[in-house]
Amino acid sequence: MSEKEDPAVSVFREYLRIPTVHPDPDYSKAIDFLSRLADDVGLEFKAIETAPKNIFAVMSWVGTNPSLPSLGLYSHIDVVPVFPEHWKVPPFSAEKMENGDIYARGSQDMKCVGIQYVEAIRRLKKEGKRLLRTIHVMFGPDEETGGVHGMKVFMDLPESKRLNLGFCLDEGIASPGPEFKVFYAERSCWWVKFRCAGNPGHGSSFIQDSAAEKLTRILNIAMDFRNKQEQRLTSNPSLTIGDVTTLNLTIITGGVQYNVVPAELFACFDIRTPPHVDLTEFEKELWRWCREAGDGVTLEFDQKSDSPHKVPIDSSNPWWTAFMSACKSLSAEIKTEIFPGGTDSRFLRKSGIPSIGFSPINHTPVLLHDHNEFLNEKIFLRGIDIYYEIIPALANVSDSFQVTM
Repeated sequence: MSEKEDPAVSVFREYLRIPTVHPDPDYSKAIDFLSRLADDVGLEFKAIETAPKNIFAVMSWVGTNPSLPSLGLYSHIDVVPVFPEHWKVPPFSAEKMENGDIYARGSQDMKCVGIQYVEAIRRLKKEGKRLLRTIHVMFGPDEETGGVHGMKVFMDLPESKRLNLGFCLDEGIASPGPEFKVFYAERSCWWVKFRCAGNPGHGSSFIQDSAAEKLTRILNIAMDFRNKQEQRLTSNPSLTIGDVTTLNLTIITGGVQYNVVPAELFACFDIRTPPHVDLTEFEKELWRWCREAGDGVTLEFDQKSDSPHKVPIDSSNPWWTAFMSACKSLSAEIKTEIFPGGTDSRFLRKSGIPSIGFSPINHTPVLLHDHNEFLNEKIFLRGIDIYYEIIPALANVSDSFQVTM
């Protein structure tokens, strides 16, 4: 460790060097690291296997009134794949540039947040602070591939019920400007596969009612819908991408060889719908696309999440009031949005636990899942200062209330 480097930055860089990258994340090394970190800070530690090789870790700081619903501070351990040839440094080197930029996969998404939680708590404990509610710092696996082996399983386990969670913080997104983005809901994610069946034949003929004709119609209908949604977004400055439905063609498959007209072709789409969309009606619309494209066109879902739950962001929610009060004391500019992608918060909200997404990263380009992901050490350290204010504000909420999700 450099003599001039803040110890919290060194901890962060050590965590970044653990390759918890899909398709084969090394959770065991991460859990060993987190166990040692919890011991160093003086936090209780538990590791729970949610699926083979998938481990959920919980660090706990018991409050002065542990009977009250607890505060959850969540981050995921896993990171998305990398293409090293496109990186300026090895993506798990956590190399720090002269200006303090730390390059590593997971630097923004979202190993920074997990360490910021713990380092803020370290500072609070060192100062002898005691907080009203118990705090659980949670580290989950498998978020980047849907959470089905991580948070989804964990929420059904007895261990999660024993945490008695009342409110939770999860991940946000970096902001290039001075503001911090806070997410109170997220879009539903549907992975839809259209099957287009038609007449096969020789590649030298004009085969009528072919799968390709029907595939073309589906593509045209889908792209027209996409264009209209994009026009809604670009024509209304008050909207963000989380307020509209996005649709993207991601996979086309089918065919056997060049001179054979195939009997079926498949088109796969990633569709994200905001909470205000009636999903029952939207599914009916997709089936209308099938009928419009012709006989033999059907659809199936590879993923069909339902995320209509919105956390109240007004005075009816004391958690929100406490969060905003802490942000105001920091002179932090807050912008509320609907999260454009998917996070593990959807499993918490579905269980009735209000969760907001917040990563204290501003003045930083958005590089999650991108090449050369980095976070500057000054922004990272400022995030610890921010959580140092936010965590006590939330953990000391004393009102007895029920937030309706």
